[in-house]
Amino acid sequence: MFRPLYDWVLRMAHHRHALRALFTVSFVEASFFPIPPDAMMMPMVLARRDRAFLIAGICTLGSVLGGMFGYAIGYFLTDFANQVLEFFKHNAFQEFTEQYNKYGWAIILVKGVTPIPFKLVTIASGLSHYPFALFVLLATITRSARFFLVATLLKIYGAPVQEFVEKRLDLFAWGFLALIVLGFVAVALF
Repeated sequence: MFRPLYDWVLRMAHHRHALRALFTVSFVEASFFPIPPDAMMMPMVLARRDRAFLIAGICTLGSVLGGMFGYAIGYFLTDFANQVLEFFKHNAFQEFTEQYNKYGWAIILVKGVTPIPFKLVTIASGLSHYPFALFVLLATITRSARFFLVATLLKIYGAPVQEFVEKRLDLFAWGFLALIVLGFVAVALF
């Protein structure tokens, strides 16, 4: 089921617009798109291990800039979010803001390296008016760590990893989708 998409992404890794497409996917994922850039980045690195760090850098740049856009979305939706939360519980938005500003650094760093959708962190940071410069710094650290670690592992162990993934492509794809769904569930519950 996932083989055509995987093959398309591998072909795209050699396309002259591959890096632009990866930047775009990274940008929109950090602000509103549901599919993480790993789905495109990993096959690109496997196909072009000589460009692993360039690919990781473009993925990071797109994600951080998209995170800034996600922050802006949250920032400008503050009044709306306040009204919605106040409907369910008095002072709910104030409590959220206080807690997020207290623990925001940990939330950004931890969730930025997990499969939990980064857009939830970027929008929440904007909603709570978390200090923008600190948000950008932390987002850069966590997204760099994630994408460069994946790129390094794929660069070093690329051939065996590629063979392993290709033999179990459907299993990996379904597992990745399950992680995304579990990420949304975890965020909704906590």
